[in-house]
Amino acid sequence: MAGGSQSSEKVKLLVAVLALQFSYAGFHIVSRTALNMGISKLVFPVYRNVIALVLLAPFAYFLEKKDRPPLTLSLLCQFFLLALCGITANQGFYLLGLYYLSPTYASAIQNSVPAITFAMAAALRLEQINVNSRYGVAKVVGTVASIGGATIITLYKGPPLLNHQQHSKLFLGASSNTILNWTLGCVYILGNCLAWSGWMVLQVPLLKKYPARLSITTITCFFGLIQFLIIAAFAEKDIERWKVHSGGELFTILYAGLVASGVSFSLQIWCIDRGGPLFVAVFQPVQTVVVAIMAAVILGDQLYSGGIIGSILIVLGLYFVLWGKSEEKKPTKEALENNDLRRLLLDQENLHKENAAVTDIP
Repeated sequence: MAGGSQSSEKVKLLVAVLALQFSYAGFHIVSRTALNMGISKLVFPVYRNVIALVLLAPFAYFLEKKDRPPLTLSLLCQFFLLALCGITANQGFYLLGLYYLSPTYASAIQNSVPAITFAMAAALRLEQINVNSRYGVAKVVGTVASIGGATIITLYKGPPLLNHQQHSKLFLGASSNTILNWTLGCVYILGNCLAWSGWMVLQVPLLKKYPARLSITTITCFFGLIQFLIIAAFAEKDIERWKVHSGGELFTILYAGLVASGVSFSLQIWCIDRGGPLFVAVFQPVQTVVVAIMAAVILGDQLYSGGIIGSILIVLGLYFVLWGKSEEKKPTKEALENNDLRRLLLDQENLHKENAAVTDIP
């Protein structure tokens, strides 16, 4: 009976993590479609964060009432910086990069986020590197491979692998402009990855002071919305750019806010809670495969040899880093198990002595 229950939980977890990757894959396609429709790269994230904030705020308020410490000026400053990195820079660089790149390569480069996060954490001494162990070397090699793969995608486009007509506006124009746009798009997506990684690293010390994950996300989203509105006030003054002109535009905005920020965030928290962050990260390349298929069918995107080579290196690097992390945790788990066993034996020995003492009483 217990085995059947465990099997059912594993199936639920697998379905949930796959649904999470499909949701994020859909967001890549939806965002590219929104840009093709002419939606402003500033208006789109503003509406996305408005919807996400309205969706998350009630849950954060009621579910974390007891876990939420009082806000101080120091915490508010940290939230503002976290929003600047995790919302404004993250989403802004992503849309700028996606404007010049296909969703497939944007998703492929994002697979380097775990390796970049590890490099940042190691630089800040939040992550230990032991080059004398296999797992330490694996994490370093994986980081270098992932960053190298992202560099290859950026600097080397290569010949096309498919010979179908392009329906996306991505590669129209002169060859020199195409290469320049490709490189510029990759640089922006790398900026997105750096901001995303920095966002995760900065959350570590903040969570120790403010242990309420949902509230952190909600407050960060609020400050990110304020920052986007300030930027838009100077850069997007045309009122027509703020209007939703079609049902397609409305769909892309609702998907971004409800699915990509609301549903996906909830799914991610549940999956990390049940399976751990490594389990969720292992399925990241599934998103890239789904995006590649959807982009080729829906948008007519082309695949290039340089992107494939770089993607393979990034995925290999990802698994090296994840393997190193999992091996690193094994000694800790074994030590805990040994301590538990030692404690159990001591308790049994003490109980035996107490029983013997009781028996000796005349």
